[in-house]
Amino acid sequence: MFLKSSAVTALGAALPNMTLAAGETIKIGFLAPLTGPVSAWGKPGLDGCTIWAERVNAEGGIKLEDGEHKIEFVAYDNEYDPAKARTGATKLIREDGVSFVMMLGGDTWPGVQPVADRTGMLFSTLLPSDLSPDTTTLVAPTEVHPIYIVTGVQWLAENRPELKTAVMCAQDDALGLPSVATYLAAFEAAGIEMQDDPLLFDPATTDFAPVVTRLLSSNPDIVCLDTCYSDYVHPICTQLFLQGFKGQIISATADFYDQMIAKTSKEFMEGFIFQFPDFDDPALNAEHINFPDANGFYTEYNKRYPGQWGAVSWEYASIMELWKLAAEKAGSVDPEAVLAAMQEGGKGQHAFGEASWWGEELFGIDHALVGDWPVVMIEDGKARIKAFVSIPDWYDQHGDLLIKYMTKYDQMWSQRS
Repeated sequence: MFLKSSAVTALGAALPNMTLAAGETIKIGFLAPLTGPVSAWGKPGLDGCTIWAERVNAEGGIKLEDGEHKIEFVAYDNEYDPAKARTGATKLIREDGVSFVMMLGGDTWPGVQPVADRTGMLFSTLLPSDLSPDTTTLVAPTEVHPIYIVTGVQWLAENRPELKTAVMCAQDDALGLPSVATYLAAFEAAGIEMQDDPLLFDPATTDFAPVVTRLLSSNPDIVCLDTCYSDYVHPICTQLFLQGFKGQIISATADFYDQMIAKTSKEFMEGFIFQFPDFDDPALNAEHINFPDANGFYTEYNKRYPGQWGAVSWEYASIMELWKLAAEKAGSVDPEAVLAAMQEGGKGQHAFGEASWWGEELFGIDHALVGDWPVVMIEDGKARIKAFVSIPDWYDQHGDLLIKYMTKYDQMWSQRS
């Protein structure tokens, strides 16, 4: 499947020369928050890419038509600021000569999109909610936030049917709102009653005692932490513990959960459901897993960066595995050729199994790679995969609910445009 937009193809001419000299190192842009409150979804991913690059380079590098090329990451800290992200994207393309740019996305993508439109560079995001019919050079090939969170709610409803009521909080931003809409759809599909509207707090909030007091005022069975940043999840869980909550917690992430256990207790965190496994999990040795030597990657990561494993530690590396396969299939690092190879046949080798390029109904474009996603639970102080659940199967049954709530929160691509 090649890019169909002649405008985009023409824009590709605005890229610097993408031809590599024999043996020239391929440079990849890493444009994400490396400092600040969102850095937990940037810096650990860059560290994971360092390990991935060393593995690939040790095997000779990327194998293109003209021979082998080593790979190198060039990072730019956008501090989760759209203006800095635009500056960074321009620098990476014009000055550093990168062949591909990976981003967290979210609030920073609108700053970068004009650069993508002008140059035709291929970008990736961890947030498919950035996608629209206009984002023809943007792909979401690994994380399908926020759609994957339906799997945790579905599993919870099937395995804990006695839990009937829920409340939810989230930061009021481009990460929080689409996730709120998705959780609302998932809870409704599961027959779980929301006791109040989602509590949206200012991203500048530092005192979470009043937030938790309000959440617990209706005595819910489930407290949902949406896609709160780790800087919010940790104090919220501490307050839930201090205020005596004994029910179920569900969250998109639980980065650095060992620190949360230390702040609360192993008993309090028992049964906490989230969506991102530790890669020493035996379930990641199954044949359908497409992340090479997941257990070894996890061991090396923790050896080098102790205590820093989180949701994105593997995700950017997984994107690079897809990019590598596509570049080698295309025999080139040209963005248009790589994208065509990546999407050939409408399928891709997602970390958790074969998946489909999907999303036209929800995002206006089939640029999200969607398949199964793990449901993870903390058991005896350790994250363990409980199941792999199909996102497409859930959407086939309940897609109307997701569209309803995405529309309510102005998160459909047509509303965002």
